[in-house]
Amino acid sequence: MRGEPSCPKCGGRVRAPGLFADSWQCDVHGTVYPLQPVIPPSVEALGVVVHRTQVPVWMPWPLPVGWLFTGVACAGDDRSGGRATAVACSGPGPLGGVGELILVAEELGVGLGARYAGIDAPDPGPYMDVEKPPQAKVLAAGRPTPLWHVSGAPVDRAVFAGEAFGMWLWAVVWPEQTGMLMYDELVLTDLRDAGAEVDLVPCGALSPRLIQP
Repeated sequence: MRGEPSCPKCGGRVRAPGLFADSWQCDVHGTVYPLQPVIPPSVEALGVVVHRTQVPVWMPWPLPVGWLFTGVACAGDDRSGGRATAVACSGPGPLGGVGELILVAEELGVGLGARYAGIDAPDPGPYMDVEKPPQAKVLAAGRPTPLWHVSGAPVDRAVFAGEAFGMWLWAVVWPEQTGMLMYDELVLTDLRDAGAEVDLVPCGALSPRLIQP
């Protein structure tokens, strides 16, 4: 299931560095960190991203009861390292049915989180009212981390965002009512620090949302 790198902001084709540019280029968004092809979820796939990335690889750990790891994506190349990561999980929703969660860690301006959120901006700032109390909180690598609701997203999902370790942390949840999961103060682990525990991650089928949000 190998493919070509794509634009993290729109999924469009990108041109590799060459004679006229020393960075990856999207016709619409200019210079970007390329989104690498998504591969089926496995402990090995997680390991590749964990060892390449410069940003956290967030996962709820322990996973909620019945939930599985369903894919990982990374934006960046061998020269830059990973500048954005997205980890997908799915399982029983709080109100029944199947819920899906994608957690994104990224540097400012990469735009991967906004693509999954379905908003037309590289970063969540314009869509967050940080003057109000946060709507959710997570424990990210042991630190209480507030998350605010991100407005402007499609009605089929709930989107929250905040800052952790100087980078954006996005939580995008389908369907919208599964957003209740975020009110339980999820415990997030940066898998770069998980060591051998990564081998214990239960894997499910690849989430199509990771490829086409």
